[in-house]
Amino acid sequence: MTVHTKPYLTPEEYLALERAAETRSEYLDGEMIAMTGVSIRHSTIVTNLVLELGTQLKGRPCSVHANDLRVSVPDTRLYTYPDVIVVCGEPALADDYRDTLTNPIVLIEVLSPSTEAYDRGTKFEHYRTLDSLREYLLVSQDRPRIEQFIRQEDGSHWLFIEVPDLSSNVLLPSISCRLALADIYDRVKYDERKAEAGSPPRPPAPKP
Repeated sequence: MTVHTKPYLTPEEYLALERAAETRSEYLDGEMIAMTGVSIRHSTIVTNLVLELGTQLKGRPCSVHANDLRVSVPDTRLYTYPDVIVVCGEPALADDYRDTLTNPIVLIEVLSPSTEAYDRGTKFEHYRTLDSLREYLLVSQDRPRIEQFIRQEDGSHWLFIEVPDLSSNVLLPSISCRLALADIYDRVKYDERKAEAGSPPRPPAPKP
C-alpha cells in the first residue's frame, strides 16, 4: 500500500497560494486547511457583533473587522481568519501586503459543530501567545450563550465568565464595550429544544 502524504508548506508558500486563491484557507503545522461555509445563524450573529461593536467604537482609536482579515500568530506560525477582530491603535501588519494582522486586542469565534473543539482548545492555545490579546469570546449559535476569557494583569492567567441568559450583558473591559445578548441574538432562530437542554432546570410551578 502506498501512503500519500501532503507536502509541507512554509508560511511564505502558504501566503503566496492564499493570496492567489479564490477561496480561503487557514495554515497550521505546514498545512493549508480549507475553510467551510457557515450557517445563516452564524452569519447573523457575526453581523450583529460587528454592528454593535462598530457603533460603540465609533470615534475611538479602535476598529472592528469580520471574517476576511487574516491574523498571524508569529510564535506558533498559525494563520487564521477569526470571526470578529477588534484592534486598537495602529494595526501591526505582518508584511507589506497589509492583509495580515498581528496585534488584535479582542478575538471572537462563533462556534460551529465542526470547529468548536478546535476553537476551545488548540486555537485558543495559539491565541494566548499573542501579547496584544486581552479578551477571547466564544459565542454559541444553537442557544444564547457567550463564554468570555479575560487576560489578567500578570499576563498568564485568564478569568472565565459564562453568560447564558438572553437578558444579560457581556462587559468587555479592554475596549470599554457592553454587548447585550438580546442584540447579539437578534433575528437568530435557534432550536428551542437545544436551548432548553442547555439551560438550568426551571423551578416547579407553585401549587394553587
